[in-house]
Amino acid sequence: MDDGIIQGSKEYNKDQYIEKATTASSSQWFPKWTGPGKVFYKVRTQALAPVNFKESQDEGTVAVRYVVQVNDPATTHLQIDAVFVEEFHHTVHPSNGSVETAEYKDIKDHIDATELQKTQAAESERKRQEDLAKHVLESSHEDNDASRLATAQSSSQTLEQHVQELRRQVERVIKAPGAPLKSAPFHTATNLQSLAAGSEVVILISTPYWYGVETQEGQHGWLFRDDLEAMP
Repeated sequence: MDDGIIQGSKEYNKDQYIEKATTASSSQWFPKWTGPGKVFYKVRTQALAPVNFKESQDEGTVAVRYVVQVNDPATTHLQIDAVFVEEFHHTVHPSNGSVETAEYKDIKDHIDATELQKTQAAESERKRQEDLAKHVLESSHEDNDASRLATAQSSSQTLEQHVQELRRQVERVIKAPGAPLKSAPFHTATNLQSLAAGSEVVILISTPYWYGVETQEGQHGWLFRDDLEAMP
């Protein structure tokens, strides 16, 4: 998040994103956050008519708020809001959802890269443990072989159980009679596809009313929370 870039908007259609943004601990353009979690801000002043803000024009400030709530070790709730405030009239223009969606994707990409590194490190450690167990089995006395093998198998089973539990916490199924996959977290957003009842999805991000999900085919989008239920 601390990269000086605001995704999902640009000035005068000339760039891919807004640059030179700074992080902040507060912003006058959002009401004081009194709920749980930690709040961060990213602000870019003197932005020229950024796109994807409703009826935005003139020069002003783009402000993005991130609210991070850790529900439990496996579930983190992230809420993103973005506004553009005109310098002269101080008129506040909300984002049409593009900034929030693009910022979420950028954060998710960073998380995915980090998780991939963790997975690779875990796999490397698992392989090392397997090689160590094999070496112990080959070099130890016969009366110690059974104990060494049991230890290695127990470690492997514990890792597999942990992976299964994490999957159960983030997987959901579509309730009957099915639900539309949205391009952004609001009801008027474009329908990307219709998901049949019983379709499985993985939750990537949680908001008070919406889930950012990935389908079994790899499609990313948003589903209304009431359209989902836990895996049986």
